[in-house]
Amino acid sequence: MSTPPRDPHLPAVHLHPPRNWINDPNGLVFHDGHYHVFCQYNPYGPYHANMHWAHFRSPDLTTWEELPIALTPTTGGDDADGCFSGNAVSAEDRLVAFYSANRAGRWWQPVTTAESHDGGHTWAKRPQLLIPEPPAGTTMYRDPYVWQYDGRWRMLVGAALADGSGAALLYESDDLEHWIYRGPFHTSAAATADPVGWECPQYATFGDRGERGVLIVSDWTPQGGPSHVTVRTGHEEHGRFAATAPPMRLDYGPDFYAPALLKAPGEDRWLLWGWAWEARDDAWAHQAGWAGVLTLPREVTLADDGTVGQHPARELLALRGERALHSTGHITPSRPVELGQVSRAFDLTTVLIPDSTGTTGLRLVTSADGTEHLDINLDPTAGQLTVDRSHASLDPRARTGAYAVPCPQAQLPGTPVELRVIVDGSIAEISLATGQVLTIRFYPLGDAPWRLQAHTTGDCGSDFAVEAWDLHPGRNPRQQPLVASQPRDA
Repeated sequence: MSTPPRDPHLPAVHLHPPRNWINDPNGLVFHDGHYHVFCQYNPYGPYHANMHWAHFRSPDLTTWEELPIALTPTTGGDDADGCFSGNAVSAEDRLVAFYSANRAGRWWQPVTTAESHDGGHTWAKRPQLLIPEPPAGTTMYRDPYVWQYDGRWRMLVGAALADGSGAALLYESDDLEHWIYRGPFHTSAAATADPVGWECPQYATFGDRGERGVLIVSDWTPQGGPSHVTVRTGHEEHGRFAATAPPMRLDYGPDFYAPALLKAPGEDRWLLWGWAWEARDDAWAHQAGWAGVLTLPREVTLADDGTVGQHPARELLALRGERALHSTGHITPSRPVELGQVSRAFDLTTVLIPDSTGTTGLRLVTSADGTEHLDINLDPTAGQLTVDRSHASLDPRARTGAYAVPCPQAQLPGTPVELRVIVDGSIAEISLATGQVLTIRFYPLGDAPWRLQAHTTGDCGSDFAVEAWDLHPGRNPRQQPLVASQPRDA
């Protein structure tokens, strides 16, 4: 199915194939001078089926090249119904992809591998499953994550346990071939009445000896499926993760799931991509010919107090083109300020000093008459940043709602609050300088130039400074889109 030309909702700088369905980022790895990003991909249509691994690589996180599809289901094989999620490692001169082998009628997804000796252009699957059976007491089992620590290879596999808890199960190996099960690395509380499973577990270590850890899991329920992403901070004790704080939301938006980590080469820096699913009617996505997009890469940080932060990767500054606007001033309830026009892909930074008597924020106006707009507001009473897409699309097939990020500094009179907002077609990634992030999808119909306003409902007014740049893709498009080796029925 072809994507209509110049689809206004198709992002320009976010990573995605030119058509069809994608979901979880997979196999994030740096190998032979390139960052490699894989993702779940259906080459036959914009719906979840026929899972392959699409493959992109970049030398700099801004210029991306699409490579041939990496993993394809084998007819009659253990992965006949999908090469589901996992990750990849660079081991000497080869790439090794670990993934979940999906086959209808089997409730668990065994772990298996494929190898590439030519930088990811071609892949050879192992003849037998790597880990064919789950441990006793599991009711869900999928999504391996492999990393190296102290000379040994380690693996987490997402799971649900018979007592209703979610779990990340730990394995260890000396050679990537022979794995020993060590038990649960971490679990949630037992919940037989409301069971949960953990998908796509990810683990990052910080400190000179990796003494501090961050565990990220995607919460899944039998009733609702994918839900949200939580992060836990703590440390490892005797092969178990000891959390030192309650779990927190990793992203406060409604359209973020299944993030994956990559350790940047030569530095103590962790990068993260997530999946931003569609927030519109399935029929609309099918008509458009594409569904799903990966977030921009983020840098993950761990503060001394255990707070996990995320910020757009520093390399993304290279995507900025012409400065679209620069404005400072004062706003009152009777006088919202017109800041100027922006393109459908822009990067914005702002400093707002909230009015303690009302909300203060920005409005992205996407229709000529102003009825279609996305609002981003600081609420000093609630101590939060709110993003409201209730009027962001005139099409009733688009999802609506308002979503909030904790922002305690908004409650402090006269305290500046710094934001960065990256908007690209139908996705907005909004981050506070303190590291909290909200990802949201929206689908404007207006064909008028987009423009920004600053406004407040407070009696005292508010000061602001806003600067925005148009974004220009650094991606190197291929002449031919990703294709599969053989068609399969949906």
